[in-house]
Amino acid sequence: MADPISKPLIAFLFIASFLLCSHASSDVPFIVAHKKASLNRLKSGAERVSVTIDIYNQGTSTAYDVSLADESWPADLFSIISGTTSKTWEKLDAGGALSHTFELEAKSKGVFSGEPAVIKFRVPTNAALQEAYSTPILPLDVLADRPPEKKFEWRLLAKYGSLISVISIIVMFVYLVASPSKSGAKGSKKKR
Repeated sequence: MADPISKPLIAFLFIASFLLCSHASSDVPFIVAHKKASLNRLKSGAERVSVTIDIYNQGTSTAYDVSLADESWPADLFSIISGTTSKTWEKLDAGGALSHTFELEAKSKGVFSGEPAVIKFRVPTNAALQEAYSTPILPLDVLADRPPEKKFEWRLLAKYGSLISVISIIVMFVYLVASPSKSGAKGSKKKR
């Protein structure tokens, strides 16, 4: 006797697999965008924010009329140093990637959390513009009071490392030759 749950379950699995197969064979772009920002402290006390937005087409067809807009940087808090916060491309091929970078200078101190960038694109089978959003950035502590970083100077090690090694070897050799041997001191005593 058949289980009463197995017939609806088999029907559901059949329909779900049919829908997944039909969706997988559809020819559409799938846009994924990653937004990242980094702070660069200048010696003059100012701080710059470098923003990079990477756009990937993980779909199976080309996206056309791709436009990027990142309007989450208020003009009263940031001024644009290089690049622009928006960009357009004619197309993004399937499996392709695009990248856009711009640099801002902070005007005031505080914690800033940016919104995701908006990517609009056109699908070949649909005349309406499609939208995708980038990842948001982590909160940035702009112009924060930070203790000075203690960096290990690798270039000094590269410049003077061999000299320090040679001097250390010579000092160790002189120490070993000049220091009396403890085992030799015990052996030289005469027993009576």
